[in-house]
Amino acid sequence: MPELSLDDTFGFSCDPGIACFNACCRDLNQFLMPYDILRLKQHFSMTSSDFLARYAKRHIGPQTGLPVASLRPAENIFLTCPFVTADGCSVYENRPSSCRIYPLVRLLSRSRQTGELTARYMLLNEAHCHGFENGRQQTVRQWIENQGLAPYNEMNDAMMEIIALKNHFISGPLPGDVTELFDIALYDLDRFRQLLIDEQLDVSIAAAAAPDPSKASDETLMRFSMTLVAQKIRGAIND
Repeated sequence: MPELSLDDTFGFSCDPGIACFNACCRDLNQFLMPYDILRLKQHFSMTSSDFLARYAKRHIGPQTGLPVASLRPAENIFLTCPFVTADGCSVYENRPSSCRIYPLVRLLSRSRQTGELTARYMLLNEAHCHGFENGRQQTVRQWIENQGLAPYNEMNDAMMEIIALKNHFISGPLPGDVTELFDIALYDLDRFRQLLIDEQLDVSIAAAAAPDPSKASDETLMRFSMTLVAQKIRGAIND
């Protein structure tokens, strides 16, 4: 895959006139990041618990030992996305980040010298995709802006920081209570909110960052949930 800078250009378009339209929405094996779930449950005006029960599969990642959520495909021979229609994506304005960024791949790395995070972009040109034929020219920077990726990148980067923290210091599974908090706080945000309102969670380790759970937006609450989980993992490291 060729690496592109933010100001490098590439040609790509995807619309119903392209022969492979909707083909990438089949044979689904799509992981969901916490912010993907937040946006999709908002799209349907559902609670996160209801969204997960209806549209997600849950398991523990064999390599990370962390809870994982993936999109449950439709029950047909093509294993299509449950949100795809003949006219395209029915949740387009709130589609997951992996759909938005395609055909780019975004890799995140941290400098050992400065600690600075750097995003690298690569172009995934798959043989079955006809979107590169006479596609509209644009820079990587323009693609990020046009696809509304900024809030997704912010939240996904915070999630990857948590995963990197755990993997760097803890090779095996997290303690059971931290794993449970990870699952609830990051994926099941409405349940997390209710537990905070009912004062059933100890958040003293991150109390300074705690918002009012009865008033905080989903986005504000998710930022706090990530802070809390990171602090809990640091506590497990020190133990």
